[in-house]
Amino acid sequence: MGTLSYAATVSLDGYAADADGDFQWTGPSDAVFAVHLDRIATVSTEVLGRKTYAGMDYWETYPDDADGPEAAREFARRWRGIDKVVVSSTMSPGELQSDRARLVPELGLDELRRIVDGAAGVVEIFGPTTAAAAIRAGLIEDFHLFVVPKVVGGGLRALPDDVRLDLDLVEHTIFDNGTAYLHYRPR
Repeated sequence: MGTLSYAATVSLDGYAADADGDFQWTGPSDAVFAVHLDRIATVSTEVLGRKTYAGMDYWETYPDDADGPEAAREFARRWRGIDKVVVSSTMSPGELQSDRARLVPELGLDELRRIVDGAAGVVEIFGPTTAAAAIRAGLIEDFHLFVVPKVVGGGLRALPDDVRLDLDLVEHTIFDNGTAYLHYRPR
């Protein structure tokens, strides 16, 4: 039986993407990327929406040769080894780039519980829209937030507006570039 976690890189004002849909400002420093590399090593299954899956496609085809940085090559190897559940009612199975990916047209809480119960390790739900119902239902056991010192003024909220959470901080790191890694668990 697995556990369910949620990871997001967010602006100081709580957005995962700005009002134009841009999230390029979330690009991690080498030190922050190292934390992502360690974190992803524990993930057995990734649940993500269509747009997030498309954005992560980069790692499915990242070349495993000596030209790229070792950390990036290792992240790509780990990413390719993770099972993926892509939530989309508009994609077709032929659009999936990985033989480790499967498509579900919608993600109900019962289906999410089945995914977590059937997983050998951490199931990470990735993307605020896909994670919103699980966050509201109190299913998330670990929150991994990377807070970037940038205010974007609006856009896609990392956490739903209508949720209330009482959390304990279990781990934190402040990086030289001002990014804060905050790991929380529900009380």
